[in-house]
Amino acid sequence: MTKVLVPELGDGITKVTVAFWHVRVGDQVLIDDDIVELVTDKATFNVPAHCPGVIKEILIKEGQETRIGEVLAVIDPK
Repeated sequence: MTKVLVPELGDGITKVTVAFWHVRVGDQVLIDDDIVELVTDKATFNVPAHCPGVIKEILIKEGQETRIGEVLAVIDPK
């Protein structure tokens, strides 16, 4: 299983809010498919899949705040 983490987004950014999931549990993804949109007080970022596979779990819901480095979702690689 591959964990999708909140990436480093820049100096001083420690928290983000999950704005929108582009995928649901059970969806297949390819490398570089956008899977989630994150919002900070400065910008909006899309997080891509780093491996192909199936979304097995989404841990942070839309509207929830989380920190850099936290696990957002889990991909079962193919």
